[in-house]
Amino acid sequence: MSEINAQQQKKQQSLYDGAGDEQFARPYVDEDEMRDKPARHRYIHGGFEGTQTRFCFYFPEKEAYADRFFQPLSPVVGDEREAQFQEDGEGKLLFALTHGAYLVESNLGGIVNGGDDPTLLYRACTACAQFSRKLAAEYYGEHRPFGYVFGGSGGGFKTISCAESTEGIWDGAVPFVIGSPVAMPNVFTVRAHAMRILRYKMEEIKDALEPGGSGDPYACLNEEEAAALREAELMGFPMETWCVYDTIGEGALPVLTPGVMAIDPTYCRDFWEQPGYLGTDPQGSAVRDRIVIESEIVRVLHPERGLMGIADSIDEKNAYGVDEAWKHIMGHGKKLPVFALDRYPQGDFYRTGMKVRFVSGALEREQFGAICLTDNCITIDVGMDPRDLEMLLQKAQPGDRVVLDNSDYIALQTYHRHQVPGTEFHAWDQFRGADGAPLYPQRPVQAGPVLAQLGAGSVQSGTPHCKMIILESLMDESAFPWQADWYRGLIREKAGGAEIEDRTRLWYMEHCMHTDCEEGNGGDHQHIVSYSGALYQALLDLSDWVERGVQPAASSGYTMEGGKVHIPESAAERKGVQPVVSLTADGAQKREIRIGETVEFTACVQLPEGGGEVELMLWDFEGSGEFLPGGEITARDGSSVTIVNRHTFHRSGTHFPVVKIASNRNAGDVFTRIYNQVRVRVIVTESES
Repeated sequence: MSEINAQQQKKQQSLYDGAGDEQFARPYVDEDEMRDKPARHRYIHGGFEGTQTRFCFYFPEKEAYADRFFQPLSPVVGDEREAQFQEDGEGKLLFALTHGAYLVESNLGGIVNGGDDPTLLYRACTACAQFSRKLAAEYYGEHRPFGYVFGGSGGGFKTISCAESTEGIWDGAVPFVIGSPVAMPNVFTVRAHAMRILRYKMEEIKDALEPGGSGDPYACLNEEEAAALREAELMGFPMETWCVYDTIGEGALPVLTPGVMAIDPTYCRDFWEQPGYLGTDPQGSAVRDRIVIESEIVRVLHPERGLMGIADSIDEKNAYGVDEAWKHIMGHGKKLPVFALDRYPQGDFYRTGMKVRFVSGALEREQFGAICLTDNCITIDVGMDPRDLEMLLQKAQPGDRVVLDNSDYIALQTYHRHQVPGTEFHAWDQFRGADGAPLYPQRPVQAGPVLAQLGAGSVQSGTPHCKMIILESLMDESAFPWQADWYRGLIREKAGGAEIEDRTRLWYMEHCMHTDCEEGNGGDHQHIVSYSGALYQALLDLSDWVERGVQPAASSGYTMEGGKVHIPESAAERKGVQPVVSLTADGAQKREIRIGETVEFTACVQLPEGGGEVELMLWDFEGSGEFLPGGEITARDGSSVTIVNRHTFHRSGTHFPVVKIASNRNAGDVFTRIYNQVRVRVIVTESES
């Protein structure tokens, strides 16, 4: 058992069942009405007296009800009405209503990280589940509804906490894109470090990793760059994900930074002053990219009066997946002023993670995150700042002195080197010497488990008290794929090495990232697919498993190499639920042609056992972003399908034709289509004269 788990076991409390919890003894309902959209249902809103906990229940009509509920958990404490605000007005709410379940949503207690009592998170979820059962029995007749809890990212931590900290509340759980107790902030710091060092080589790395590329992303790198890429790779960052480097940004690092600094307040100073840290190497990248510059505000530009052509550089992309859900509660999209400065870093400087500190004026000693714009201008980054920034920044005036400083952000980027956990976390083997001792100075506290407990109410113990299907993405930039294997191994360890397939499944999803929608990663339909179909199928399989004893699809077949997950080429060996797809252009991964020539594309699809049928075949040959159905099924061989399509290229350049395949066990059910995709390279040159 690791030191982290040993410490948690000392604090382990008896399982929570909600009985006698006076904090949730007085539920109330303040809205109760019938609604027609997205399907006919009874809507109930309410809360618990004396608490900030609020809930929404959505009960389908009686003839559509199958004695179950689904309970999604948000990554962050938010709005209990979240299901009503999804862009398509459907999503998980329509899924529940049309698949025999009522939906339970809450604001997870309504207090960020549970305040002084992190257990509030799973206790509030328990109270909502139990009260929903009482109302369901009154509405449908006496019975005990089966309950299934699910959530991704931070919601995955919470889902596991609910499954491990309670008994008899939920019958099954689907945590997806999950982390480990040592995930935060380390998965984000190693990624930020690599992106800073490699920012001038990203396109070359991407080209090497694309189909038809060299396959060696290290070939174009100097020693320092190669070391940064290797560090991220060994930590478990999926190499294929660098192909979408321009969409992943900082992830949840802004929301974690204040917590890390509260836990370890001297780290950023020690980084620049103490031996053994990158910041004390005068020839190192940290010193080279550091900016500390004092300046003066010469103009304050207000958004409502126009920003003189620089507005485009501060537009926020509206892409809140499970990794960026925190932005909802922090009010991103606020119209904050822009400050023009008299002194500004020159050249192509490192802009990310900048802070601005006021050293004079009404805001003296106040500090904010800063976004560096064009024309010597900055604006304020909302980040995880809880203050009323619109009101506060009205105090800023021309003549105020400020300091721009990116020191803390650069310091945090190698925090993972100083957080070496137990030896069962192999991603950190690179930071251990031959004797097993850490190569770098270690901090006095492991921040990850502290942040995990604050965010979920407990740290993973490996003892879920219900059946569980875990879903993990192989291109996950924020919850590196090895962590799902680590948790599965912890469950096996706690079960004494017994076979755990009778209670737990783990499905790995190829070409999926951390968010559950393609749009959440900058709309990069060319490289990724959504795992939402597999998530919905997991909930249906879980309910069949619990209620009727029907075994779900087998866990994925895979092997581990340090922090890297390797999957087999064939669907029979890979298992899980996702189709396996390969593609060739005239029989090759790379094809060179002239304008006007036609290429024949052959896609081979292998379906896992019980994987249904190929339901959709979508193509984008020249990167338009518009995927159109097409292709002809030319052969079937058991669970394998061969599809042929042709395209004539009329535009020169390098193209990456993509085919997306959707399989479905439930013909016509849009919720359970499970996608995969693959690309090839076609280089089109001008015709000879």
